[in-house]
Amino acid sequence: MRTKLLQMLIENEGQFVSGEKLSKHLGCSRTAVWKHIEELRKAGYELEAAPRRGYRITKKPNAITADEISVHLNTETIGQEIQYYETVTSTQEIAHRLAQDGAREGTVVVADEQTGGKGRLGRVWHSPIGTSISMSLILRPSIPPQQAPQLTLLAAVSVVRGIQAATGIECEIKWPNDILLDGKKVVGILTELQSEPDRVHSVIIGIGINVNHRKEQFPSEIREIATSLGIEKGEEIARADVIRSVFEEFETLYQRYLNEGFKPIKQLWESHAISLGKQIKASTVQNVLYGVATGITDDGVLLLEDEEGTVHKIYSADIELNVTKA
Repeated sequence: MRTKLLQMLIENEGQFVSGEKLSKHLGCSRTAVWKHIEELRKAGYELEAAPRRGYRITKKPNAITADEISVHLNTETIGQEIQYYETVTSTQEIAHRLAQDGAREGTVVVADEQTGGKGRLGRVWHSPIGTSISMSLILRPSIPPQQAPQLTLLAAVSVVRGIQAATGIECEIKWPNDILLDGKKVVGILTELQSEPDRVHSVIIGIGINVNHRKEQFPSEIREIATSLGIEKGEEIARADVIRSVFEEFETLYQRYLNEGFKPIKQLWESHAISLGKQIKASTVQNVLYGVATGITDDGVLLLEDEEGTVHKIYSADIELNVTKA
């Protein structure tokens, strides 16, 4: 009900909406409307109330609550169930518990601050309060476990396209799941499974986006290699707009993936990839390889051609761009 109230006020932004009109639209008493208005004020919305005229929003917070995200969200599955937290250790941990408890596909855990977020290879992901997007999405695809890495690439494409739709900023993908802006990391993606050897129970995709960080808010060790959308844009960006765009892009591509397979997703991924055709260094658990990134397989595995012409399949590695063998 509060989401419907917020949506009506936003649709009439700048104009008063009478308490009578709101109560009829929501099917509740004017006293209930007033209580929801007070809840919105507590959430950071500035609302003006005038006798015989009603209510209007005068200022919105840069919030990522379930109400704020749900307004104008145009999806059928992704984000239709949102669990919002002000502060968590990790959205991935909560999403895993929800998935085990039977949460439906498309459920998302969103946090304003994440104190123990993690990225690939056990790295820490920094998510200061009020600046970033930290979220984890629960999927239940009918695919074999070995195909799950394809969803990481699908998520990367969805994020790049969602950011561009919401902000006009064009990012690039570094295999498999880093999103770069001017060569600096702006998004991290982590995919984890709950599965048996022959079937997937759930796929949990964690997405962290640096939205309104200032340079000095990054830890000193990553300050020169990380950036934010706000730094690039030179202005504060509405985080809920970015989330909605990512959800909508993800749902479109996910349905296409389920209907047509990975091939169309692969083509889109390659169109946004910064790695392809470049000299790279791939540090795997077993060894370090140098060569040119020539493409990805239909399973999303990176292909690296070394100086002797041998093509190596890279399933998991830390990739550095424009690095040649000494």
